[in-house]
Amino acid sequence: MTREVTHVTHTDDNCRPATSWQRITAAFHVWRTRRQEHEPPTSDTGSPAPETVPGAHTLWRMRTTVQEEPGALAALCGALAGQRVDIVSLQTHPLAEGTVDEFLLRGPADLPASALTTAVESAGGADTWIERADAHDLVDAPTRVLGLAARTALDSAELPLALRQLLGRCTIRSRPAPAGADRATESLAVEGALDDTVMRLRAPEGGMIIVERPYLPFTPTEFARARALVELDARLGPRLPHGRDVFTLPEGSDITVRRADTRDLEAARAMHERCSPRTLKQRYHGPVGDADRYLNHLLSPRYGRTLAVQTASGRIVGLGHLLWDGDETEVALLVEDTWQRRGVGAELLSRLVAMAVEARCSSVYAVTQASNTGMVAAMRGLGLPLDYQVEEGTLVITARLGEAVVTSAEELGSASAQ
Repeated sequence: MTREVTHVTHTDDNCRPATSWQRITAAFHVWRTRRQEHEPPTSDTGSPAPETVPGAHTLWRMRTTVQEEPGALAALCGALAGQRVDIVSLQTHPLAEGTVDEFLLRGPADLPASALTTAVESAGGADTWIERADAHDLVDAPTRVLGLAARTALDSAELPLALRQLLGRCTIRSRPAPAGADRATESLAVEGALDDTVMRLRAPEGGMIIVERPYLPFTPTEFARARALVELDARLGPRLPHGRDVFTLPEGSDITVRRADTRDLEAARAMHERCSPRTLKQRYHGPVGDADRYLNHLLSPRYGRTLAVQTASGRIVGLGHLLWDGDETEVALLVEDTWQRRGVGAELLSRLVAMAVEARCSSVYAVTQASNTGMVAAMRGLGLPLDYQVEEGTLVITARLGEAVVTSAEELGSASAQ
């Protein structure tokens, strides 16, 4: 089951059937919006600071706008030096009204973000934004962009993740091309557009990718990098890693797990026909007759990754979906009736979670029913902290990802990413 949210997982209403499935999920949209608004990251929460270790340092990412005049950057660097802050890297983004300087800084662990901001603004910086950085930010921008391009070239499902890692915390939505679009709309779709905190890019399959980052305006440089990634994806066309992994079920049967996409649509529909109405209703929470209509969306690499379980004869008997949803990620399972209670769902779920860890997702959630004891047991079997939320008779189980999952991801290795 997927939810109607304004994140990368889903498209607009006009590209999916309006069913009771969407009406059920509307309650979750309200709840999730209340729980996690898209707000500016807080660099200093006011919580008691942990005891500092002598000589310890903190990494910061900072942006500030300076006037394009001689000595402006030097004054800024002098102010940072006065706070015993080291400039690890610097990028400049020229704008009409000045230059946006983006710093990676290393400062004393006991230096708060507010002190850095005050020092920078006293030296002429304006519209300053700051947040904590981590080791991933130590990679220089060209190397990071090339790495994201390489990942995108190997797998269509990587584009939303690449955009998110390139641009930071943002909301990504896909919209189909409107019927009877005029020339202005067509031109916009081809060229893309940048409007402060909103970026519009031509989607490889047609339509538009809309990226929003309310807490920090996009720069022309970021827009150019994002557009280059999308153009690369469009030129390469549909692609999917072709690796597969054979594993043995507890009962002793060997079965194959592999990546799947829309080319598996007919085999997935055939599995639907073999599933009981009860199994389909537990999975899709709506009229059983609507189940096939969701498959094209769910199997599309644009919205996530899908794993298929197949027998030696090549028949698909299970599907597991990992669907991108902003800072959260949905997992969903469907296992054919005759293959249930045999370890297929647990195997799929563990591999999907390993993929989520690899993609640096902070959590995964499953939308199900309390009567779906198999899915509930599989989530509990992850051995992770779980949150439960019941809305309108439907259960949302959220698993917080941590070191235990990182270990399992390393054990699965490349097999789970293929």
